[in-house]
Amino acid sequence: MDLRIGHSTDIHQLAENRDFYLGGVKIDYEKGLLGHSDADALLHAITEAIIGALGLGDIGKHFPDTNVKFKNIDSKFLLVKAYKLAKDRNYKINNIDTTIFAEKPKMAPYIPKMRELISQLLETDIENINIKATRGEKMGFVGRGEGIICEAVVLLIK
Repeated sequence: MDLRIGHSTDIHQLAENRDFYLGGVKIDYEKGLLGHSDADALLHAITEAIIGALGLGDIGKHFPDTNVKFKNIDSKFLLVKAYKLAKDRNYKINNIDTTIFAEKPKMAPYIPKMRELISQLLETDIENINIKATRGEKMGFVGRGEGIICEAVVLLIK
């Protein structure tokens, strides 16, 4: 049995006049995440953790924000491409554990749909996808509602 672990953190600023996508789900909120793509920080963290587990660098190496073809791209596409790198090497998802750091909005209502969608994209059982959320308790940029942080740990198995 061959196991590979990857970890990643992604941070995005909250901004006016942007849609808010997280975990592949559109969230009803007054602000959205600012970025070159759709800025889905949760999918970015998972994508980069998969790339890292494979020892293939980072998300910027594979999907640079200087490349116009990735402008406003759906982050689900990036996740699927990263997972193809794993599948091409005969790896599959053992499990994924993630944390969302966001003051608002409350993430609990969206987490079941996020888990379902991510499990489908990564061809794994929903029980292999865990998503937790916590607040900044009014401290730092997360607590002030200026941005969010997402972390992911991915365990691949051959």
